[in-house]
Amino acid sequence: MPLTLQQRLHEAEEAYHRLQIGESAAEVRDSNGESVRYTQANQARLRAYIADLKVQIAAEAAGTAATTGPLNPMFG
Repeated sequence: MPLTLQQRLHEAEEAYHRLQIGESAAEVRDSNGESVRYTQANQARLRAYIADLKVQIAAEAAGTAATTGPLNPMFG
């Protein structure tokens, strides 16, 4: 059974916490149900995934469809 957005967010936040307290790696399941391994080196990707899940949850709560795609950070 696929995880809900809220369940995926909880799992991702737990993984981020584990990285922050010094664990070498953490795994979460993505929207496709595949396991993704995050490490200290790619924790920024995990933060971006958490942010994307929060946007999707907010859009769901507002009754609008969130468009998802690649995250393109803007600097400057």
